[in-house]
Amino acid sequence: MTVDLQAAGSFLATHGRVLDRRRFEFLFGGGQAGAVLAAVDGYRNPDGGYGWGLEPDLRAGESQPGGALHALEVFAEVGPTPRSVEVCDWLAGVSLPDGGVPFAVPVADPAGCAPFWVDADPRVSSLQSTAFVAMVAHRAAAGDPAVARHPWLAAATRYCVEAVAALDSAPHPIALGFAVGVLDAVHESHAQAAPLLDKLGEFIPADGLVPVEGGADGETLRPLDFAPLPDRPARRFFSADVIADDLRRLADAQHEDGGWRVDFDSYSPAAALEWQGYKTVATLSLLRANGIF
Repeated sequence: MTVDLQAAGSFLATHGRVLDRRRFEFLFGGGQAGAVLAAVDGYRNPDGGYGWGLEPDLRAGESQPGGALHALEVFAEVGPTPRSVEVCDWLAGVSLPDGGVPFAVPVADPAGCAPFWVDADPRVSSLQSTAFVAMVAHRAAAGDPAVARHPWLAAATRYCVEAVAALDSAPHPIALGFAVGVLDAVHESHAQAAPLLDKLGEFIPADGLVPVEGGADGETLRPLDFAPLPDRPARRFFSADVIADDLRRLADAQHEDGGWRVDFDSYSPAAALEWQGYKTVATLSLLRANGIF
């Protein structure tokens, strides 16, 4: 397995958003956290949330849970910042009485937006959206006590735990992946996390391949989507050989131009490009966390 970091940097210079170029420089080239935060601020709204295509298939300007996900990913990378608490405050403001957040809030202008965002019911909590923001918030909380003690995060985690406990069949594969992620994140701190993680593991085959219902042709969740980090509880779902094979597959998927591609559909020309840069940085981070380089 070989990874060409120089080629990845060239790919991002050619195809990537400023945000992903700044993330790459911070993570792999000695760049400054302030430059990353300045880049993500371009997607921020005065209400403390994030929109404007930070989630590439949601081009609308208003703040959205999908935007909060990607902002929190950045904050987990760069460390404590007041913006983390501000986005948690925004999430608290859009949360429903059960502690969950809707899949999306109403979209004023659907141009360039995926229909599943536009058509979402804002009156109903979503396990998928609540799990994805809670999962990355817990990652940020590991280095930021203000996020760890934020009441929104406690409420969202409680919602996810209760929603998983109530499942009597497998949720949509993408919701399943995020639900595994949030339970893995709270495994050491929440009494119900271990048995519920085992419950979700029953929905994942030994090879880790879960086709995405309604997705693009060939769109599939894979072992590293469920268990990206070594030495975490979710890794017990898979043998060492399965993880090694998936790491090899992922490393070998670097294109000659230096970048990686996603296997799902995009809903605007901008999103099609932006997902490539996002995927490239995310893949490099995952491979490095697993000791590939």
